[in-house]
Amino acid sequence: MNPWDFDFIAGLLKQKSGLIVSKDKVYLLESRLVPVARKHGHGTLEALIGKLRTGGDDKLLREVVEAMTTNESFFFRDNKPFEVLQKETLPFLLQSRAARKQIRIWCAACSTGQEPYSIAMILKDEAAKLAGWKIEIVGTDLSTDVLDRARNGLYSQFEVQRGLPIQLLLKNFAQKNEMWQINADLRSMVQYRQINLLDDLGSLGQFDVVFCRNVLIYFDQQTKTQVLDKISRQMPQDGVLFLGGAETVLGISERFKPMPGQRGVYAMAA
Repeated sequence: MNPWDFDFIAGLLKQKSGLIVSKDKVYLLESRLVPVARKHGHGTLEALIGKLRTGGDDKLLREVVEAMTTNESFFFRDNKPFEVLQKETLPFLLQSRAARKQIRIWCAACSTGQEPYSIAMILKDEAAKLAGWKIEIVGTDLSTDVLDRARNGLYSQFEVQRGLPIQLLLKNFAQKNEMWQINADLRSMVQYRQINLLDDLGSLGQFDVVFCRNVLIYFDQQTKTQVLDKISRQMPQDGVLFLGGAETVLGISERFKPMPGQRGVYAMAA
C-alpha cells in the first residue's frame, strides 16, 4: 500500500471511529478490508480506497469502519470486574438507590453481547434482592452487524466455551443445532443501540455503572480524554466505571479517580 492510500484510510478511520491504525498494521487493513472490497466489486484494497476518496457511498463507508472496529469478546472476560460488580458495586447500589429502586448499567462497545449478557446472568442470580427494582442494561456498539448478533444471542460452541462455566451454559442457554442461544428472559434484560462514542451521548441518559473495557486502547490520548469526558457526563457523582485491566485514566482524564484496591475500577472525581 502506498503512503498516500495509507494516510487516507488511517485518517478516515480515526475521524469516523477514533481508531488509530499504525503503519505496522497494514496487514490488518488488508485482512479486514479486502473482503469488503470484493463484496462491493472492487478487486483490490487500493480500488476500495479510490472509491472511498470519491465520497458519497455511506453504506460502503459504514461497512469499512465496522470491519475495522469489530473486536472479539467473550463471557465473563477477566472475571474480576464481574466479581467486583456482584460483591461490591451491586450491594452499594442497593443501599444508595433504595429510594428510587432503579439501576442502569451501560456496556459501551459491547460487540456481540457477551459482556452485557454476563451482567444479566449476575443480576438474575441476585433476583431476590432486586425484586421490585427496575434494572436496565444497555449495550451499545458502532457496528450494526454485531448488534444484530447480540440481539439474537446465538453463539458457537467455541464462543460459549470462552469464559463461561458449564453450569451457567446449561442453566442459561438452549442448544440450537450446533449453536447455543441465551434464554429469552436474559435477552429481554438487555437493550441494544447503535452508538458512536465520538458522537453526542446525551440521548442515552444517566448510568449508575459503565463498562467501557478494552476500548480506549484503540484511541490516541486526545480521543481517550474526549471519550472519558463524554462518559462522565452520563454518570452521577457516585457512579462506577469499569475499564480494561491494561487501561487507566491516570494522565488522561481528571473526571475519574481509581478506587483503592481495585484494578480497572474508577469512581467520579470530586
